[in-house]
Amino acid sequence: MNREEIKKILPHREPMLLVDEVNLNDDGSATGYYKVKGDEFFLQGHFPGNPIVPGVIQCEMMAQSACAMFSDQMQEGNLAVYTGLDKVRFRGMIRPGDLVKIDTKILKSSHPLYVLHGEVTVDGKKCMSGDFSFAIVKDDGEKK
Repeated sequence: MNREEIKKILPHREPMLLVDEVNLNDDGSATGYYKVKGDEFFLQGHFPGNPIVPGVIQCEMMAQSACAMFSDQMQEGNLAVYTGLDKVRFRGMIRPGDLVKIDTKILKSSHPLYVLHGEVTVDGKKCMSGDFSFAIVKDDGEKK
């Protein structure tokens, strides 16, 4: 699915939509891609003259890449929210010009809670991996 199709599942919009394409694989896992352009907001100060994609942004890319696995649950009025991160490790830097590949798979599911594993790579080199969990909740739209 392309960005427009992803927007039908995820509520994220620019500049926080951090996946360009997501494919649902035959085994039920998902693979997402994001091309780091270099003008993203998170690179402006991280770090001047030596831009590196922050780890927290990599975690968000990982979660967004899982969206293809949950298109049925993400009907209008539902929202996926992070509930945890575990065993997250950063092994390589992601820089402007890199094509990021994000593989995610479900480890446990008991709706509305899900636990997944993700790996982020560039040119076959692992940059980040970890487990993450989220819940699919009703989005009441209420501002606090």
